[in-house]
Amino acid sequence: PIRVGYIGCGTQGLRQLMAALKKPELRIVAVCDPNRASDDYPEWERGELNGKVRAFLGDPGWARDARGGLCGREVAQAMVRRHHAREGAPEGGRECRAYADFRELLEREKDLDAVYVMTPDHLHGVISVRAMRAGRHVITHKPIANVLHELRVARDVARESGVATQMFCAAGLPSTVQLSAWIDAGVIGPVREVHNWSSRPFWPQGMTRFPTETPPVPEGLDWDLWLGPVPPRPYHPAYTHAVFRGWYDFGTGALGDMGHYSLHQVFRILGLGSPVSVEATRSEFWSIQDFSWHREVNRVSYPQASLIRWEFPARGDRGPVALHWYDGGLRPPLPEELEVDGEAMPEEGLLFVGDRGKILAGFTGANPRLIPRARMQGFQGPSAQPPAPVEELDQFIRACRGGEAADASFERAYPFAETILLGTIALRVPGKLRWDSERFEFANSPEANRLKVRPACREGWEV
Repeated sequence: PIRVGYIGCGTQGLRQLMAALKKPELRIVAVCDPNRASDDYPEWERGELNGKVRAFLGDPGWARDARGGLCGREVAQAMVRRHHAREGAPEGGRECRAYADFRELLEREKDLDAVYVMTPDHLHGVISVRAMRAGRHVITHKPIANVLHELRVARDVARESGVATQMFCAAGLPSTVQLSAWIDAGVIGPVREVHNWSSRPFWPQGMTRFPTETPPVPEGLDWDLWLGPVPPRPYHPAYTHAVFRGWYDFGTGALGDMGHYSLHQVFRILGLGSPVSVEATRSEFWSIQDFSWHREVNRVSYPQASLIRWEFPARGDRGPVALHWYDGGLRPPLPEELEVDGEAMPEEGLLFVGDRGKILAGFTGANPRLIPRARMQGFQGPSAQPPAPVEELDQFIRACRGGEAADASFERAYPFAETILLGTIALRVPGKLRWDSERFEFANSPEANRLKVRPACREGWEV
């Protein structure tokens, strides 16, 4: 089997750890997290994560008295060992070592084949790059990095090292094949616009300043290791455990959290490359001070709601495309076709606008349909369609064994991963930004160019 070091044992880490343990081709030999163990992780709903682990292990008493999600490296280690024991693995095959520092894991696990990165966003780039330089295959949850320079380095190191890579981003949906067939067949004519909207963020965003309280660091958490490349600051729970996404330093906001899932489909369907421009608008916040209104300048977090627009050039015989993103409850205007049908705009969705019609689908492209409803009556669609893609983890396993690269390998995913990080920069810089991907620079904004790299990256944590 492929020997895997599993790095990041929070809520999403444990959810995907269970899926990885079910794959006989993978063997989790080590886990890593700066947190030893604690039950203060937010779950999707009360008991959601703990219940899934309980069912996975067949242990009705698991985390029964936990306040929230029970996570951390010792929790993951116990899950791996107990799963292997239930599967009848010999005593030696049940071993799984636990580390606080991923650098120690890479150094000490000499026989490691791959790493699976499930940390907060700000650590993805540095862990992935160092693992690839050590000759290990890498699969990481989205994003590849939360800083544009680190993304570019990760792509280049993947190319140079020749290891297998993959970004987890829903790169195995059958609806992508169906949408591609419809659009390639010209069902709605040339696509000119794409609109994609998400109900996120579900976590806090729009903060205008860092927390000022200085609670003690919880027992078992190595705060310095959790910060990684980000300069030191006092510990605060507002930064950690599923709420890191809202901060510029640690996350990628609603766009980075959700856009990787949907934009992978859009780019694959339309064959998009790098955009030539990006422009964003965002929600603002005002406060009353000394009996007068003051605009709060936000330099620390993503907004509560945003709208982002990218422009893409023509590709071969395909014309230019404008891509629109909405979050925080914002949605596109109600299309005339839905108004005819008496339907409201869905809470989340994906809309392709062509010269001869529109396709409306779920957020990542599921259940596509022509609108208005009358256009679907008797519609069969193209008879010939490509085969459905392989499940994501199986794509990575195939690539590790020398087969075809994963659909979302670092090189293949780069264009839409780059597009998303350009959007996170546009949220911080006013105006329409002109992007030159070949030169890796904004042609009209020194301020935006400064945000390509991590501000004040800590010495020793560079990629």
